[in-house]
Amino acid sequence: MSESQNNYVVETNNLTKTYGSKTVLDHVNMHVAQGDIYGFIGKNGAGKTTLMKLLLGMSQPTSGTMSLFGTDKLSLARHHIGSLIEEPALYHGCTAAENMRRFAILANADTSEVDEILRFVGLGDVGTKKVGKFSLGMKQRLGIAIAMLGHPDLLILDEPINGLDPEGIKEIRDLLLRLNREQGVTVLVSSHLLDELAKITTRYGIINHGRLVEEISAEDLMKQCQQKLHIVTEQPAVAAKLIKKLSPKAKITANENSLDVVDEKLESAKVNQALVNGGVDVTSITFAADKMEDYFIQRMGGRA
Repeated sequence: MSESQNNYVVETNNLTKTYGSKTVLDHVNMHVAQGDIYGFIGKNGAGKTTLMKLLLGMSQPTSGTMSLFGTDKLSLARHHIGSLIEEPALYHGCTAAENMRRFAILANADTSEVDEILRFVGLGDVGTKKVGKFSLGMKQRLGIAIAMLGHPDLLILDEPINGLDPEGIKEIRDLLLRLNREQGVTVLVSSHLLDELAKITTRYGIINHGRLVEEISAEDLMKQCQQKLHIVTEQPAVAAKLIKKLSPKAKITANENSLDVVDEKLESAKVNQALVNGGVDVTSITFAADKMEDYFIQRMGGRA
């Protein structure tokens, strides 16, 4: 398919969804680039599932626009998407392979790829075992396998690790990484398990009460959450010059009466001594770390 100039697989412009007087999505501008594992973060009821359903055509927006793979011909573009929204709808009296064949027929996909996909998701050896006897993790992997029918370029997954035990979470996490790295599949995945998403996500979108409050790359997020040396002084500009002499590679952010310094090799005692020797009065010097969880919680409107 043709792609947008910005190489966005998903792009929305002021996407809004209301139900009566309730606004569920409020002018959302989302950008999912090709090759991303895009972690969609928000509290329950923040609008994550609603946005995914709009992208899939399961619901219609009140206003705003969206494009998929660089086109607004959404019905055609959606043929290149696989999805798992909420729980997979499975035939519990059938085997994994029988489920796959049924869904392949519905999706007009090639049934000959069923065994290959089942092996890829780790369900190649379940044989005649009925899906009703599968663990939750096995059901989630089967749901993702069904979403993979037709070799989609984008997977949209709503809380695929919700309710899983640590082993099941790792299986899904490893599966998504393999899909992304080995098959080049772009993934839009929602979850409230921040520490697990952080292990695979390349970019985050943070939604709060229907508003997409921030999009940030995993790299930039890690920089935000680095340990910082926080120095309170009435001479931040002078202090910054002295610290640069001490460590030219230090990253310094100066404010009106303080500055933050990021440099793993700098010791607070040496910094303090250099500042005092340079005639800078230091009110306090402390280490502060912006934890990832706190970063997200602050942007999602605090703890529930």
